[in-house]
Amino acid sequence: MRLRATRQWCLGRALRRRRQVQPIALRVEKIRPDTILCFATLRNERVRLPYFLDYYRRMGIGHFLIVDNNSDDGSAAYLEEQPDVSLWRTTTSYKASRFGMDWLNWLLFRYGAGHWCLTVDPDEFFVYPHCDTRPLQALTHWLSTSGIRSFPAMLLDMYPQGRIGDQPYREGQDPFEIANYFDPANYMIHKNGLYGNLWIQGGPRARIFFGSAPEKAPALNKIPLIKWRRYYAYVSSTHMALPRSLNLVYDEDGGESVSGVLLHAKFLSTFIDKSSEEMERGEHYANSQEYRAYSTLLQDDMILLTPESRPFEGWRQLQDLGLISQGNWP
Repeated sequence: MRLRATRQWCLGRALRRRRQVQPIALRVEKIRPDTILCFATLRNERVRLPYFLDYYRRMGIGHFLIVDNNSDDGSAAYLEEQPDVSLWRTTTSYKASRFGMDWLNWLLFRYGAGHWCLTVDPDEFFVYPHCDTRPLQALTHWLSTSGIRSFPAMLLDMYPQGRIGDQPYREGQDPFEIANYFDPANYMIHKNGLYGNLWIQGGPRARIFFGSAPEKAPALNKIPLIKWRRYYAYVSSTHMALPRSLNLVYDEDGGESVSGVLLHAKFLSTFIDKSSEEMERGEHYANSQEYRAYSTLLQDDMILLTPESRPFEGWRQLQDLGLISQGNWP
């Protein structure tokens, strides 16, 4: 009963706040019954958008539903020109919207039902087993025929070999030409007893920015891909969803369930200014505590690379390291 009430509360908030997002360019009539949808909310991400859209188009996303949170860098104008993007704009508080989830839950409720829906940030890039040879439709078809409704992906922080500001990121560039390294281990996992999801922390953000309090490090567990139904809702970002069964994406009997990662291209040259802006705005979780930690250390031009860091080589490498799993997908 408690989780049902939480789910209804999340949906109620989304419905009450639906007028906060005003349509700028609606092309939802182009959505077909088999279209895989991508949902995102963003602010001032103009330089990232060309590669982000291209990456997911090549993967198999058929339509993007995006909320622009009062960008002033041309993001909205760029998105408005894209024929496969439906765009909404809001000038209201990101923090007051439960960090954008009220807006996205509304769009998922209104347009996502019956579709496989991928919900990501503009700096998150989905990687799954066989993604180099099989489109996203192959994965979702197998999930559907296997009776699987949700797919997990650990957030894998990527970083450059040198200082973050050494290589300027150019519009349209593959961010992993610069941020090509990751931590192969150093991850902590425990189970959330209430929601049933795995809670993962660690990686470079834990060891560098939260070394003295790793329990406060950002969560890395996400469930970004779900075959959506109208009574579903995300609770906290895409870390967990309701009903609770959507979070049970692992095998408790000693086997392996299929899983992926979200390559996280946060640590590029653009991040230095971004962290200062977001710290001043105070619109992120815990009064932007994470960005305050970033801002303090970024002033020292720190380097995230360690002798244990690995250059990214593809999904098979991640499977060998135990960071993703092919599970029973043939």
